[in-house]
Amino acid sequence: MSKFILFNEKTQEFHLTNGLVSYLFRVIEKTTQLEHLYYGKAIHHRNSFQYLLEREIRPSNNQLEGDHTSSLEHIKQEYPFYGTTDFRTPASQIRYPEGDRISDFRYSHHNIIEGKPSLKGLPATYVENKEEAETLEVVLKDTYSEISIHLFYTIFANRSAIARSTKFVNNGELEYDLESALSLSLDFPDKNFELVHLHGAWARENHMERKPVITGVQSVSSARGASSHQHNPFMALVRPDTTEHTGQAYGFSLIYSGNFLAQVEVDTYQVTRAMIGLNPFEFSWRLKPSEEFQTPEAVIVFSDEGLNGMSKTFHELYRTRLARGEWRDKERPILINNWEATYFDFNEDKVLEIASKAAEVGVELFVLDDGWFGKRNDDSTSLGDWFENKDKLPNGIKGLSEKIHDLGLNFGLWFEPEMISKGTKLFEEHPDWMIHVPGKRTSHGRNQFVLNYSRPEVVDGIFAQMDAILSTSQIDYIKWDMNRYISEVFSIALPAEQQGEVFHRYILGVYSLYERLLEKYPHILIESCAGGGARFDPGMLYYAPQAWASDDTDAVERLKIQYGSSLVYPLSSIGSHVSAIPNHQVGRMTSLDTRSNVAYFGTFGYELDITKMTAEEHSQMKEHISFFKKHRKLIQQGTFIRLKSPFTNNETAWMVVSENQSEAIVGYYEVLAKPNRPYERLQLKGLAANTLYTVNNDVERYGDDLMEIGLLFGGNYIDRASEYWSREHITDYNSKVFYLSAKQ
Repeated sequence: MSKFILFNEKTQEFHLTNGLVSYLFRVIEKTTQLEHLYYGKAIHHRNSFQYLLEREIRPSNNQLEGDHTSSLEHIKQEYPFYGTTDFRTPASQIRYPEGDRISDFRYSHHNIIEGKPSLKGLPATYVENKEEAETLEVVLKDTYSEISIHLFYTIFANRSAIARSTKFVNNGELEYDLESALSLSLDFPDKNFELVHLHGAWARENHMERKPVITGVQSVSSARGASSHQHNPFMALVRPDTTEHTGQAYGFSLIYSGNFLAQVEVDTYQVTRAMIGLNPFEFSWRLKPSEEFQTPEAVIVFSDEGLNGMSKTFHELYRTRLARGEWRDKERPILINNWEATYFDFNEDKVLEIASKAAEVGVELFVLDDGWFGKRNDDSTSLGDWFENKDKLPNGIKGLSEKIHDLGLNFGLWFEPEMISKGTKLFEEHPDWMIHVPGKRTSHGRNQFVLNYSRPEVVDGIFAQMDAILSTSQIDYIKWDMNRYISEVFSIALPAEQQGEVFHRYILGVYSLYERLLEKYPHILIESCAGGGARFDPGMLYYAPQAWASDDTDAVERLKIQYGSSLVYPLSSIGSHVSAIPNHQVGRMTSLDTRSNVAYFGTFGYELDITKMTAEEHSQMKEHISFFKKHRKLIQQGTFIRLKSPFTNNETAWMVVSENQSEAIVGYYEVLAKPNRPYERLQLKGLAANTLYTVNNDVERYGDDLMEIGLLFGGNYIDRASEYWSREHITDYNSKVFYLSAKQ
């Protein structure tokens, strides 16, 4: 007996519900196509939902002769197709041998599956026991071919989330071209929405934008071979009155690391169609006899508690049922990375000097970044030659890793395994492994080129090189970088009619290398990176539980980057470091306290030359590291709540609360100082109303008091009682962290 998936046999209606959300659709009587009825807050089950049907005669093309209400243009659908009276964007498109693209998929049967099946070769959410979820598989068969489509819906027992994906199966003897294959489509009955999405560029990723939905098409996408700095594979539809804490929000997130499309289309009858999946641009897939094609998984989340409610569901699901492996629930180590300290100019002595000083202040992991391999003294050479530069490291990675461990630190190493430089041994032996179009110019990015990971032998070759290093050295962490997009996409290993497969096959190759490394080295913590946040997406979290959110380490810029990222991604996934000043990206001068106060809300680490810091700064670092070690479980596994947005305020505020509400940490940041400032109050959220909290081991306040009245800020919240002209004034880029603990 199904707990969460109900089927009304007589009316052919499906109701997915867990007491938090309801998702309703049905099989249309006359055409056996699928009609969407409702998605939102949970409602009572009924033996019939026929009262939700909407039919009237409108000027349109109709499927059935004599029936003037059979136009799919005016019926909300589950997975719309092209060419059968619906003129809106379809969820998929198939090119038939005759050259047409007219499909007619109809309901065949369905299965209810305990738990959640995995997706072959793709990252996806999972369950640890069958009671956590149920999955509905609806099978559609094409009238005009032997192709079947399998629609998968997983509803989780205790989450306001539904995972969806689609599989195409060719059961016949002919070949077909799949030209579009989105993961989901969802029709809403009105257009009273605003679109929220994350946009940016290198060094300013995941900036939040909110704008009204308009009649027509709005979309965010990537066609760069990665999810990109420019747009994240996420969007949300929210009601105009929705805030961070109140109102309805519908979130759409794609568990994928390549080209994607997230689109909203509003028709002239005010129906809103939301879609997300593989970008149809530059995509096609030859579906051969007995073969199948699986789309990436999309997760939809409903919240009636604003954007924070939506984020809470994404955070808990992605932290505990997307991230996996030994490091999923472990407290992440505090690391120091040598990149901004040395760039390419280092040797073993310099590395050990930095590591030794870092060990003294409590750092736990030293990471050797770019420049340790081949003849790599700048960014023009050596990618693909993954063997040590003995001029810099006479004892090799093995010897260095042993010395780092002798200092009491773990050791991490940077790789950029998807790239190749010309003039390398690898290029001389395998020039055909580079992505390029024979006879046409190939562009470079950062003086480098892209390996063709759509070819398994290329993945095999890089794995062999990495394995030779990892198997002989004491390596605890990998920083996996990817510093350019894919252009001139082509694979000499595929025929002309399959060139549209290269982008997707490339990402599948990347996933396969991750899988092989994790299978052999499950103890290694991998942090994904792509020139910062160019591949900060849910697909990467399946393999690497944390990601470098941005190459921009400036504390002020990081407020927006980390705030925007938190719409979808848990703090345990957000790589955040303290760097040197003047900041290397924007030249800004901020205090070590503020840089730390921002970096706390992530994985926390350092990106600077500690040997050039003063004794006073070393003392501060010890205090900051001690604070983070004491509270990192709370920070990385607690409930994160956004309070004030840097996109609309001079101040930013956020907090994290433990699951049992016994403790919390609040971060408050002011970009520009104010003269003769007014008194202000910051209302907190998520506390236990009747619990008495101690704030910074000083003032005692009840939870309801802190949530209804809030923390008080005045002329100078450091010393409000002192005389204005004599006290120390707040400067720009100021911050404060508050620790709240329940009084025993």
